[in-house]
Amino acid sequence: MRFLGNVLATIVGLFVFSIIAFFGLIIIGAAAGSGDDTVKVKNNSVLELDLSKVTLDYAGKTNYKDFNYFEAHHDGVTDILNAIEVAKSDKKIKGISILNNQSQLGLAQNKAVRDKLEEFKKSGKFVYAYANYYTQSEYYLNSVADQVYLNPMGEVDFKGLSSEIIYMKDLQEKSGVKMEVIRHGKYKSAVEPFLAQEMSPENREQMTVLLNSVWNTIVEDIAKSRKLSVAQLNAIANSLGARTPELALANKLVDKVAYEDEYHDMIRAKLKLDKKEKYDIVSITDYAKTAASTVEDYTKTDIIAVIYAQGEIAGGEGDVNVIGEGSIKRSLQEARENDDVKAIVLRVNSPGGSALTSELIWREIEITKKTKPVVVSMGNYAASGGYYIAANADRIFAEPNTITGSIGVFGMLPNMTQLGKNIGINAEQVKTHENASGYSIFEPIDENFKGYILESIEKTYATFLQRVADGRKMKTEDVDAIAQGRVWTGVDAQKLGLVDEIGGLDDAIKYAAKLGKTDSYRTENFPEYEKSFEDLLANFTGMAMFKTKEQLLKEQLGEEGFQMLEQIKRIKSRKGIQAMMPYEIEIH
Repeated sequence: MRFLGNVLATIVGLFVFSIIAFFGLIIIGAAAGSGDDTVKVKNNSVLELDLSKVTLDYAGKTNYKDFNYFEAHHDGVTDILNAIEVAKSDKKIKGISILNNQSQLGLAQNKAVRDKLEEFKKSGKFVYAYANYYTQSEYYLNSVADQVYLNPMGEVDFKGLSSEIIYMKDLQEKSGVKMEVIRHGKYKSAVEPFLAQEMSPENREQMTVLLNSVWNTIVEDIAKSRKLSVAQLNAIANSLGARTPELALANKLVDKVAYEDEYHDMIRAKLKLDKKEKYDIVSITDYAKTAASTVEDYTKTDIIAVIYAQGEIAGGEGDVNVIGEGSIKRSLQEARENDDVKAIVLRVNSPGGSALTSELIWREIEITKKTKPVVVSMGNYAASGGYYIAANADRIFAEPNTITGSIGVFGMLPNMTQLGKNIGINAEQVKTHENASGYSIFEPIDENFKGYILESIEKTYATFLQRVADGRKMKTEDVDAIAQGRVWTGVDAQKLGLVDEIGGLDDAIKYAAKLGKTDSYRTENFPEYEKSFEDLLANFTGMAMFKTKEQLLKEQLGEEGFQMLEQIKRIKSRKGIQAMMPYEIEIH
């Protein structure tokens, strides 16, 4: 047995050594190749705007402490916007081609890229678009182009917006698994699907207002680019008037129906090249690496710190997908203690999450405001906990279609009492004190316990109201009247006083510089996430294929199945009272 144990120990030791050696080689290789990681741009080049792998505002910087190794990525929306900005004055770049772009961007992100392309066009350079098929979201972005091409067998999905919510009250009764819901707010529809089998009038009202507000922003932008009226676009949507290439062309949603090779011929003609000549194409993500080193003027000493809070609020260190108090608090502290930093912009893109973590971040912002101005820029979402951490800023900017508000809290506990009875499970408890046992999923919820949870929720909601009232200089009763968990677009939130101005990240940065009394500055992005060797190993799934567990799961489940699994994991990981976006809104 000892011999077998020694053999096993040797095998394990070799395996661990192999892993360490493997990651060591990766780090050495990355360090060796980091000297010149930028693309070489030739004369007469065209930028290709492929955003299929771009999802986050901020791609992130990570410091692996165990290795003293620093890693920075440049494939976030902010990097794309910087790249387009640099390309405006790059004489080697003649224009931008949006070719079969399959964007995963959210509403506000799409608008930010679209607005930047509008600016790019003013430089005199071209923007052309081609697709075999346009989804509604893709068409919104592509419609900014000087010319929009469509494949002869393609179509434009232009039909208006909808959102679907699944209700599960009957499923709970049939399965024996019930969600015990404790909430404040009649609009807190995060939990409504567990309490009812159909949509409440209040929820239908807010969803109707929300979708119409988002749609108005979309069609107003398209109308301007395509020289059509909003009424014309609404008529096209109602009649599915772009479902064939012929209809899309007749209704002026596209400029030409052609094959991709004809599209490339058109670009060659624009570049004054022969049809047989190839023109140089530069990927926007590759170009962003070059732009990252040229967009900032490091001779300027004044800094506007841009701190990205993106993802669900869950506590801990956090990363590019999760807001944790560790990285956000550290970033705020570094920024306020740096004399060169004149002001701070907090970029919020979050549906909310942990109420406790939201309060911890709120407090750090409150401390920071005493030293330096803090301006908030809202992305796709700044809802519930996301709004909580924004409410006390000196100024709040939102995009027209930012989803915000959702001022409310809830608690949700799974209960399997009926399921236990159905399959023969009986849980018995022994305790020393009346409340010692807390909550059991196999026993009906105790009314005393439920009362304590409700008390905590009411306290959290009252605190939330007070934070918003103080930050927005409103009366708590006025905040309560527009709160109750209801969500708004940026346009409507401004009318209600929850937002100060409609504008993007650039607008927020300029305003922050004004508050910081500087007109000569550069920006610096935060957070820098701190990770350990264990964090690095967490995504390591085997020496054979060197794929992360996420990659393997996506291969097996597909993108939609993987996202559903991730949503279940997030729900399971939520602890304590939640200040959370009512539901995950995917507007189609």
